[in-house]
Order: sequence, then structure tokens, then C-alpha cells
Amino acid sequence: MIVIVDYKTSWPTEFETERAVLVGILGPLALRIDHIGSTSVPGLAAKDIIDVQVTVRELSGEIIFKLTDAGYSHDRSIASDHVPEGEDPDPKRWAKIFFTQPEGRRLVNLHVRVAANPNQRYPLLFRDYLRAHPNSARSIALVKREIARLHPDDLDAYYAVKDPVCDLIWDAALEWADRSGWTPGR
Repeated sequence: MIVIVDYKTSWPTEFETERAVLVGILGPLALRIDHIGSTSVPGLAAKDIIDVQVTVRELSGEIIFKLTDAGYSHDRSIASDHVPEGEDPDPKRWAKIFFTQPEGRRLVNLHVRVAANPNQRYPLLFRDYLRAHPNSARSIALVKREIARLHPDDLDAYYAVKDPVCDLIWDAALEWADRSGWTPGR
């Protein structure tokens, strides 16, 4: 069941706990580890799952081995991201490795993406844009709550509606990034 909850002030701390674990597992393979997704935007309602992005030089078997050895579940069915309208659809630019948390641990979606690919930039820009534009963040929360209300047991329907809505934010975020000189912060 899809449940959208109010923002929890504990989410940043829970991310930092996960980040420390991942630094220990991946060491220098991780170029950066970021809190992404709705739980990374103060005040934004979200599913109670911490989204983490690990940025790497390349997607490799070594990363899969290290994370699965540490108990993370590799979901082979999720190997790429949604491509926003107008973006280069080259599959290499949208590839990722996806994991969920070890059994018995806090719910986490772990996205491993290659540095400088658009799918690596997308969640960072999306996060920072919504942090700087609280009205847009509130609108996203309303959309997510309505989708969850209308399709509480249909994750495919949830993303079929949410992804194009996020694409609208993507266009605005790209313009904002150009005007503001945005670079991905932490």
C-alpha cells in the first residue's frame, strides 16, 4: 500500500546513519553519497523510505558484490531511470544499480549512478530546486497524496502519473540552475 506521510524531522539523521554505513562499505568507490528524493526536502510529505544516491565512476560488479555482501538486496528489475521528455534517451545515460536495505533495517532505496550522467544530476537538482521553491514542493506533495489516495495499491499507476509531473519540475529546475549557477551541494 502506498502511504504518504508528513515530513519527519528524523529523516536527515536517518540518512546520515545510512551514509556512514555506506562509506564504510564502499570507501573510495563512492565519489559522493547524497540524500535525495522527497525525504531530503524539508517539509515535503513522502513515502517513509530514505532515498540515497551513491555516485560512482562506473557501474561495476565490485559495487554489487560489496553491497550484497553487506546484506543489501539488489533488484535487477530496476536497472534504469525514467527519461524525461526531451532528454537524450541513450540507455547508458539512464542506467543504474538499485538496492534496498538489509533485512531488519530502516527502509532505504539505494540508487547507484554514474557521475555526470543526467540521471545522477536529476535527483540532486530536483532536491535543491524544491528546497528553494517551497510552493513547488507543496504542489508535489498534493499530487503524491492524491495519487496515493486514488491508487493506494498500484505502484505502477503512482509512478505513471508522478514521473510526468516531476518532468514539469525538471524543466523549471533546469532553467533555475542556469540562471542561478547551481552546482550540486550536499
